Amino acid sequence: MLEKTNLKVSFIGAGKVGAAMAILLNRQGYKVVSVYDQDADAANALSAQIKGCRPTASSQQAADAADLIFITTPDGVIPQIAAEVNWRRGQGVVHCSGADSTAILEPARKVGTTVAAFHPLQTFAGAKEAMENMPGSTFSIEAEEPLLSTLKKMAADLGGNWITLKAEDKAAYHAAAVFASNYLVTLVKMSADLWQTFSIPSGQAVKALLPLLKGTIHNIETIGLPGCLSGPIARGDAGTVEKHLKTIQSKTPQILSTYKELGRQTVPIAIAKGTINQEQARQLDLLLTGK
Repeated sequence: MLEKTNLKVSFIGAGKVGAAMAILLNRQGYKVVSVYDQDADAANALSAQIKGCRPTASSQQAADAADLIFITTPDGVIPQIAAEVNWRRGQGVVHCSGADSTAILEPARKVGTTVAAFHPLQTFAGAKEAMENMPGSTFSIEAEEPLLSTLKKMAADLGGNWITLKAEDKAAYHAAAVFASNYLVTLVKMSADLWQTFSIPSGQAVKALLPLLKGTIHNIETIGLPGCLSGPIARGDAGTVEKHLKTIQSKTPQILSTYKELGRQTVPIAIAKGTINQEQARQLDLLLTGK
């Protein structure tokens, strides 16, 4: 493992994730020496926040300046960067895509670099949120030694935890993140749409739903699965579920299939919690499948 005091780090990409990682790593004693971004203003703004860091005119210059280079561009650009830069043998090249394996860094690997993937399992809606949310996050790492140990230490220095993944794990890992984060936004949108059927505007609906969301997250954290489940399916309340189906069919039929599928996926959780029996589960399944 390379010691951080002897490690020169560069970033290719000065977006939300790259900027947050660069600043936070610098605060932990890592030497972030250069940054490149197609948007020169973004590179200048980031380098101005890090003592000893300079913006470069090309990705090649950023790579030349460092021992460890993070590619924090949009995912679609990573293979292009990997192919166009003239890497040095012995460098570490790391991308931060959640869905892609290190295979997209093969051009760098072929010339003798050590490659890795290092992805913070977090949502970054803006630069400020990225800075605030990264500590406490879990980082997924796909790497070989000695770079693996270096990245584990980085994850810890960033205030996070880490897991290791194989290349074939990445798509499932990223799909799980989409379910937990992106589709939660979709579910809130669906909830707000239902509120609009009784004349409550979306913004007010979301404000009202937020304490419920926070309470649910708190229960997941403190009680865990399956014990945190509440609601009509957890109670085996088929009558309430039937009322839901009828009103959704009448008022927002476009979300009926989603409600049914989520209900079907919730029944086994209620069984695991021990609050419904097999007969109640059968009745709920009949309602939710329409069979």
